[in-house]
Amino acid sequence: MDIEKRIGEIWTLYGRHQLGRSFDLPELDDWAWDIPQAGPGIDVLGEVAGLRVLDLGAGVGRHAACLAALGARVTAVDASPTQHQRALARYPDTPGLHLVCADAVAHLREADPYDLIYSVSGIPFLDPNRLLPALTNGLKPGGRLVFSALHTNSHGDGPSDSVAARPEILRLPGTDTEHQMHMWVLEPRLWEDLLVDHGLVVDTVTTIGSPQADQSLSYRLYRAHRPERVPSRPRSATPPPPNAVVGVGVIVHGPDGLLLGKHRLGTWELPGGVVEPGESFAEAAVRELAEEAGLVAGPADVRVLGTLLDRVGDVVRVTVPVLVTRWSGAPRQREESIGDWRFWPQDSLPRALFVPSSQCLTAWNPVLPLDHPPAHFQPVTTIARD
Repeated sequence: MDIEKRIGEIWTLYGRHQLGRSFDLPELDDWAWDIPQAGPGIDVLGEVAGLRVLDLGAGVGRHAACLAALGARVTAVDASPTQHQRALARYPDTPGLHLVCADAVAHLREADPYDLIYSVSGIPFLDPNRLLPALTNGLKPGGRLVFSALHTNSHGDGPSDSVAARPEILRLPGTDTEHQMHMWVLEPRLWEDLLVDHGLVVDTVTTIGSPQADQSLSYRLYRAHRPERVPSRPRSATPPPPNAVVGVGVIVHGPDGLLLGKHRLGTWELPGGVVEPGESFAEAAVRELAEEAGLVAGPADVRVLGTLLDRVGDVVRVTVPVLVTRWSGAPRQREESIGDWRFWPQDSLPRALFVPSSQCLTAWNPVLPLDHPPAHFQPVTTIARD
């Protein structure tokens, strides 16, 4: 924010300097994205009549006034009080034009969403990691963002390969006075990644070069939009380090009691195991019940009771107790590690129960006389939707 504060101070000096001059820029004859007579013009904005439009870093307001004349309802925001003063003096009562002196992020947080947000080279003066979240939320679903950004300066210095501000020179018009100020001059790849990371879809990136052959100055024009629907961001190709295990504990309760099997390590356990990728809890329960005890059920015969959260060392253990309400077949040993399947009355359960099995049984029936390490149980609840 210190960098942005200094940038604001320099733009205030610039505006004060311009207020003291008799010369001022003429009205726009031809829309430019910061290099006159170069690149696309106003046509990239499409039809603007009737739209709510935001101009970020509006300066004296010429572009905003141009769109207001075309029937748009334009809010022109600039953080510099002297730039805002220039705009007020030039456009004191222009229909469809609202001039605001404010920080762009603060304005976006308070304003209703816009149909179109654009900026003629103003966005690179703000930290994109601060601006872009507010900017995305400041667009209506389907709303569009169009902005130009410096790519290569007049000295031939190209864009940065990291998201960091770098010094650039601002010269006061009509003088040799120069001020060093910082800008985020980023490679197009970085701008695209930032836009996507903050929920926007990049439509096009257009090069705007100087019409003078010996001039290295160039910009990029970015066009993006906020999706109509909220997308999820694709996961990284690198999986996260494993720090949790998710399993199901299958409670089979019949006339003869609760089904338990004896593990080769000596503990008595419910059927169950780790949920495999792509499985629902009910599907995992059906599979484990068949693989371990030979009983056949369907996902519709399974009722998920909730989730149990426990911790074993550095691993979070998530166990989902489920109740099987209907099944067929007789229990029998199917795996080498666990067998001796039988139904046990609730009032005479065997000693040495497996801890997750005890936790599942307590979640199902809290009055069972079972002692085990505590685990947080979150029962399944039905979400009401208006």
